Amino acid sequence: MGMLTVWYNTKCPVCDAGIKFQKNKLLRLVRDGSVEFRDINLEPEALAFFGSDVEAVRKWLHATRDGQLFKGIDVAIELWRLTPGQNWIAAAIGNPVMRPLARLGYNGFAELLYFWNKSSGHW
Repeated sequence: MGMLTVWYNTKCPVCDAGIKFQKNKLLRLVRDGSVEFRDINLEPEALAFFGSDVEAVRKWLHATRDGQLFKGIDVAIELWRLTPGQNWIAAAIGNPVMRPLARLGYNGFAELLYFWNKSSGHW
């Protein structure tokens, strides 16, 4: 399995804090090159191949691995699978029954956060 590259918006204070928290839990994987975290604001065209842009990443986390794109709750599930002590969360949320419900919850929260960031002038 290749490197998981997580694309996020550092201009969102909530997103930035969440990624910093998760990154600290994954330091070993970051150091060995299994996971990397990148700011979409520094590379706005990075996900054009997948049809995503800066605005999409400002709404939902994105990640790539082995030519595959993950968005939203699917990124969180991939991160939980890799995080020591959190793989049970991935199993609980990533199962076929819970994933659609988790996606609805994630997307609802992400929309609210996006509009809050936009109205607060975070970009």
